[in-house]
Amino acid sequence: MPIPKSVCVYCGSRFGKDPAYKQAALDVGKTIADNAWRLVYGAGDVGLMGAVAQATQAAGGETFGVIPTHLFDREVGKQDLDSFIITETMHERKKVMYMNSDAIVVLPGGAGSLDEFYEVLTWRQLGLHDKPIYLLNTNGYWDPLVALNAHVVAEGFADQSVLDFVTVTNTVPELSQQLTDAFK
Repeated sequence: MPIPKSVCVYCGSRFGKDPAYKQAALDVGKTIADNAWRLVYGAGDVGLMGAVAQATQAAGGETFGVIPTHLFDREVGKQDLDSFIITETMHERKKVMYMNSDAIVVLPGGAGSLDEFYEVLTWRQLGLHDKPIYLLNTNGYWDPLVALNAHVVAEGFADQSVLDFVTVTNTVPELSQQLTDAFK
């Protein structure tokens, strides 16, 4: 059986202050399942990570989780996934998630989500991949990041292509359509 198109979701291990963040994570999970795509994510069962996985599973979708040993207890490693991989380091986690995905989606999150985002963006800038990268800008959460990236380009520290590598989308239906188009 062929592996379905896989969407790597980076997001917070917390819910954040705005309930819209959790709702977006639930909607993304359901969208992944409804489109017969596979969720690739950090294997946690807390915060937005847990919400996206639970929603994917509840809608009958396939899940692929990757968690490092040192976060297994902290992020409550979700072992009832279709595929569950434990790595030694964060770097291995990010590599396995990236290698098993066809597109990257970044939901609201903190330093870990930013680290993951910038790593795949840097790899794209260096020509190491051509996977689409999406920022789900729920209620403007990523506006400061979008402005920072534009500032980096305006100040001459990156080419315009860095901005072109990232698609900023505001709603889950928009994201779903963009992923559908990318997977054609």
